Amino acid sequence: MYKKMPVIALEEHYWDRELAAQLQGAEGSRSQDMLNRLYDLGDLRLKEMDEAGIDIQVLSHGAPSAQKLDASIAVDLTKRVNDRLAQAISRHPTRFAGFAALPTINPDAAARELERCVKDLNMVGAMICGLTNGMFHDDERFLPIFEMAEKLGVPIYFHPSFPDKNVSEVYYDKYAKDYPQVVRAAWGYTVETATQAVRLILSGLFAKHPKLNVILGHFGETLPYQLWRIDQALKRPGHESVNFREVFTRNFHITTSGHFSTTALVCAMMEMSMDHIMFSVDYPFVANKPAMDWLDTLQISNTDMRKFLSGNARNLLKI
Repeated sequence: MYKKMPVIALEEHYWDRELAAQLQGAEGSRSQDMLNRLYDLGDLRLKEMDEAGIDIQVLSHGAPSAQKLDASIAVDLTKRVNDRLAQAISRHPTRFAGFAALPTINPDAAARELERCVKDLNMVGAMICGLTNGMFHDDERFLPIFEMAEKLGVPIYFHPSFPDKNVSEVYYDKYAKDYPQVVRAAWGYTVETATQAVRLILSGLFAKHPKLNVILGHFGETLPYQLWRIDQALKRPGHESVNFREVFTRNFHITTSGHFSTTALVCAMMEMSMDHIMFSVDYPFVANKPAMDWLDTLQISNTDMRKFLSGNARNLLKI
């Protein structure tokens, strides 16, 4: 059924060589095949998209992107990264779109860069990877970024990165040597990013900016599954809270990046409706084929499948 529908994959990564050079040990942890895919924004990527049946990739720099950069270099370097991404997209404008990288260590500059990337470079939003040098983004200093995103009508995609080193030491170090993914995709990424989202809601950000849209990958980092309990617990007698469920189901959108579970999809559909769920692969960290094979197994209506594969992304990102 889906093979006759356009497919937009929303969380698809690449690396910029200048930015990657600032990330200590980044290349050493990746195979040559992986590096070839991360640095390619042309023939190899397009070939694998065509083989899988993916029409458009929305490109974003892999974690930690610009969030670990020193303030002395962050702004100028991030501008060059975004310029190069825009150039790559311009060579294949019907196949690629892009999320801007932001120098969040300087929130005012980051807001200006978001504006430049959307207005001048035709980016469709921005991606923030993990904490900014240890800071969660509910801190008031980051408000200019969210104000600009709401003004421009573009989403901010919150992507995982490594947990804070103090968290890793207490929570994960005992098992990280034997099970390195426990710090990453197996659990650490989820906890860090879900916490980021919870803090944004509790901060009152969406009361101030009710039209702000946020995207979370990996089926919402477990939050759709937890919605009832979080909402109920925050409303227990004697406690005041925002309406967590209302905010999450209105202002948040989720993607399937690297998480191809029908059970998770059904839960998300029941909690959020298909209007807030979008297809993603998490390429090249996850191959295209498992994601596309999973689509063959889904038994959902044509209307919902069309929303899931491209309709929601087109509406949210104005592609």
